[in-house]
Amino acid sequence: MPEFEVYTTTNRSLGKITVPLTGTVKDIKTEISKLRHKMNINRQSIRNAIKGKDIKSNTAVTSSNFKDGKVYVKDLGPQISWSFVFLCEYLGPFVVYLIFTTRPWLFYGSPNNFQPMSTTAKIAAVCWSFHYAKRVLETIFVHRFSNATMPLFNLFKNCSYYWGFTAYVAYHVNHPLFTPPPHLVMLLGLAIFMLCELGNLSTHLLFRNLRPAGTTVRKIPKPDGNPFNFLFNYVSCPNYTYEVAAWIGFSIMTSCLPAAFFAFIGLGQMTLWALTKDRNYRKEFPDYPKRRKAIIPFIL
Repeated sequence: MPEFEVYTTTNRSLGKITVPLTGTVKDIKTEISKLRHKMNINRQSIRNAIKGKDIKSNTAVTSSNFKDGKVYVKDLGPQISWSFVFLCEYLGPFVVYLIFTTRPWLFYGSPNNFQPMSTTAKIAAVCWSFHYAKRVLETIFVHRFSNATMPLFNLFKNCSYYWGFTAYVAYHVNHPLFTPPPHLVMLLGLAIFMLCELGNLSTHLLFRNLRPAGTTVRKIPKPDGNPFNFLFNYVSCPNYTYEVAAWIGFSIMTSCLPAAFFAFIGLGQMTLWALTKDRNYRKEFPDYPKRRKAIIPFIL
């Protein structure tokens, strides 16, 4: 069996390990966790050089290019499960927004306790709640994560983003001085929002069906007959396309500047994610469709 000397990315030796000749990087991680009990396999990043790139757990040891029998490991720090982070970051907006709609006197003062909400504000509350209830249910029943965990810090970062923006948008849409847009504008925004929510759900279901349960299998996503998934012909991440478009619809429906700002920031972040995923698809699959863009058809 191959023997390796394990070093940290600061070039400190942790000891020697042996793994089966037919083993994978996951076997290396398992042996390292025996050397350093606090460093479980989920918080390890295995490299073949101090400044090398992370090597995936399912990569064969023989194809990992470990030179001179040396393996480098970086401690990624405390980890937390993806599903738990998702549940926290999505449950928060659901609850926070409803507090603004059901307890307005906490934010606008007792004289406004019986201030009637506009129809637009009520519909906006339903749409916001629907979106995050959908995300919670998708986390439980739909998503299959390629990685078991993420850094613990992400829990606080993600929750701050989602919960903070929820309070920012809800404060303005539910404010006693909120002025609804014309009825037709509200209906247009509502239609865009609902259609894009269905599109987003459709793409998540397609992604789920690409990965058998309990695996990290990756395949090229392709349209499956669902008309909403036709967008896969043009972009690599239509789930992000639909998500951004849904929040644009919400912004039109409410004609609220904070909602538009939320959509704009979301577009920026999801564009970065989409570009990374598109680049990874092209590296992994030589026959990946060349005409696809990352998130915006024909443009980006």
